Amino acid sequence: MTAIAMFPLGSVLLPHMPLPLRIFEQRYLIMLGRLLEEERPEFGVVLIERGFEAGGGDQRFMLGTLARITHVVPRAEDLQLVAVGGRRFEVTAWLEDDPHPVAEVRFLPELAWSAGLEGLRADAERTVRRVLARSAEFADTVWDPDIELSDDPMEASWQLAGIAPLGPIDQLRLLRCRSAWELLTHIIELTEAAEPALTTALGGAALDDELERMLQPDGSEPAEPGPGDTQPGRPEPDEPTPGRPEPEEPEEPDGDTSR
Repeated sequence: MTAIAMFPLGSVLLPHMPLPLRIFEQRYLIMLGRLLEEERPEFGVVLIERGFEAGGGDQRFMLGTLARITHVVPRAEDLQLVAVGGRRFEVTAWLEDDPHPVAEVRFLPELAWSAGLEGLRADAERTVRRVLARSAEFADTVWDPDIELSDDPMEASWQLAGIAPLGPIDQLRLLRCRSAWELLTHIIELTEAAEPALTTALGGAALDDELERMLQPDGSEPAEPGPGDTQPGRPEPDEPTPGRPEPEEPEEPDGDTSR
């Protein structure tokens, strides 16, 4: 088993994907200072299951990715760094914070590429780029549909997993894959499953109608008001309000009212 410095995050890092980070907590500044003394500075990234990135006390998933630091930019109040995802691992034990999180991990086997998977990889790329392009018509997207991928087919497959418009739990499922075939198949299935939610515009009058339908006791469509219908609880325009006297007609003033 190998003990490594850990950085739990609210997102999943996949192999061969970039990771920009802003470091401001003292415990992670200490971690970074130690790592930069090493020839190959690396730390582990796991997804937070419950809790927050800052402050500690979080619960974490046990599957993660090693991140290799490539750039560091010191600033007045924090540090900006860029890392890239590498090997996958399973956490076997969480150790005492030092002062940052530390864990013992077991590295998982690298996925092997086969030339027979090229057609499946091409299908996965078409699916991801198509859904990215369609979803960009409805909302801002993190990744450009035309972004370039690695020339290495296995690296490109992981990058497709990283740019696919999926949530962290789906990305964690991809990170668990035990073969390149499984990875590409799940990329297609999960991306296609996410497409309807990403490419449906519901707003304006349509949103108002949907909210009103949801508020109906039986979920039925609200009844359209008839020509003589009024809103419940409101009297007709000419109907006197109960308990309030009728207003008297004002008397005509005598003489000139100008001042």
